[in-house]
Amino acid sequence: MRLGINLSFAVKRMPEGRAWARFVREALGLDLVQFTFDLIDPWTPAGLRQRMAEDTRRAAAEYGITIHSTATGLAAYTYNSLLHPDEAARQAARMWWENAIALTAALDSPGIGGQLGALSVADAANPAIASARYDEAFHAWIDIAERAAQAGLQTLYIEPTPLTREFPHTIAQCIEMYDLWQGKTALPTRYAFDIGHAGYRPLYGGEAPIEPWLSALGDRIGLLHVQNTDGMSDSHWGWPDGRGTFDVAAFGAQVRAHGLDDLPVFIEVFYPFELSDAQVLDNIRTSVEHCKRALDIA
Repeated sequence: MRLGINLSFAVKRMPEGRAWARFVREALGLDLVQFTFDLIDPWTPAGLRQRMAEDTRRAAAEYGITIHSTATGLAAYTYNSLLHPDEAARQAARMWWENAIALTAALDSPGIGGQLGALSVADAANPAIASARYDEAFHAWIDIAERAAQAGLQTLYIEPTPLTREFPHTIAQCIEMYDLWQGKTALPTRYAFDIGHAGYRPLYGGEAPIEPWLSALGDRIGLLHVQNTDGMSDSHWGWPDGRGTFDVAAFGAQVRAHGLDDLPVFIEVFYPFELSDAQVLDNIRTSVEHCKRALDIA
């Protein structure tokens, strides 16, 4: 099992590639990251975007860090994206993905992922419209996969979310979408499985165990996100944090039991921007130490 970290903690704090690369390597003792587009916006003008990507790529190489994949991040997740009610906005979302693919290739990263988008309340309430949006987004992803393949990428990742206006948000939807994409996309699509999403009790009920997701999705999963949570919110707390109860050691045992221990595990922790930088970075350090111990990773 290989441990890495999503760079969400660095947003607004360490936008410079050399700053977060040094911290990840020297303070955290890690050499694997997932890059977030909150650090470089895909809408950045092409020339500047390319230069920033090259600077970031050099910084990662200098510190021996692999950029495993790129991810939509917090800002892009606030958009309705490929499920927006306005057709022009959905076309703009496709352009965003094209830019994001170009940025991922410039970072020399082989994978890109995130969420498809979110239906509006009105569209979600109309079954015919919701079905049409779903179908359009499904085929848009096929086009996105073709562009990613042309750019030299190797894998796409979709992140299931605990929101009924988003796709996919259930195990059944994950299986259906995955199976329908087989043979239709130029690159394989796998799932970015976040324990804070699958364990969201208000939607899934009871203790909302994550084991059924691991069992059902199996090798459809391509990477894992771990965070500390109380099961009542998509918390993204670290360790220690008295509000969270997530058992990393038990999670590791489940992952190994299902033969998924070859997947990268990314710690995805972020706190309010107003929290002091020292507090946040100290918590990132202790979170990495906690996960290394719990997962028995040297």
